[in-house]
Amino acid sequence: MEKRKDGFLIEKGEHEKDFIFGTRAVMESIHAGKDIDKVLVQKEINNDLIKELIKLCKAEKIPVVRVPDAKLNRITRKNHQGVVAQMSSIEYASLDHVIESCFNVGKAPLILILDRITDVRNFGAIARTAECAGVDAIVIPEKGSAQINSDAIKTSVGALNFLPVVRSRNLFYTCRDLQKSGLVLVAITEKTEKTMYEADFSVPVAMVMGSEEDGISTELMGIVDEKVKIPMAGRIESLNVSVSAGVAIYEAIRQRK
Repeated sequence: MEKRKDGFLIEKGEHEKDFIFGTRAVMESIHAGKDIDKVLVQKEINNDLIKELIKLCKAEKIPVVRVPDAKLNRITRKNHQGVVAQMSSIEYASLDHVIESCFNVGKAPLILILDRITDVRNFGAIARTAECAGVDAIVIPEKGSAQINSDAIKTSVGALNFLPVVRSRNLFYTCRDLQKSGLVLVAITEKTEKTMYEADFSVPVAMVMGSEEDGISTELMGIVDEKVKIPMAGRIESLNVSVSAGVAIYEAIRQRK
């Protein structure tokens, strides 16, 4: 937490300029086409206007999160009316457009799917490596992923301003769509004997990286085309996820050169 000039506490990495307050103000912003990351709605409120807002968010594929009043009060002391919208720090990309653009120029797409990676600094570091290496897009879930805020952009050293980021409502179906588009779905995981040096990354590929705590979800592991691991020779069993992503990405780049 950090203290504002008026002495009120606000969560680190969040600033009032990143938010819109009030039900109608949020609805008008959505109608105006503003990029909104998510809408926070006070748990206890469920009037007709709130129902209309939730319906609008669903239509526009904007996540709605029910939170206690204290959470909203940590963000602002203004009259938020139980509704706060968090503005997107970036403009999200269309995965269909990314894949189509790659194929149109004769390039094998290289997509990075991040499953439940919630640490902002890890996410920013992965984005920095991905942009430097020429990864075509990062795909993240709408819920259960690191917030793309000023901290993430700072950690990525601005890479998130250039690297296409796709937000998926359901990673399972997104991965299925990628497979239908001709991409090979490769899980980077320690739960296999095959090393990444045995995989073919020269073809259209979508790499899946899981969180350090839980790894790749069982649901996604059940549909991947290949499982490969990064060889480990030391006593420590795993790398930091941002380091793992960098190693795997550059193996793909090495093969493609």
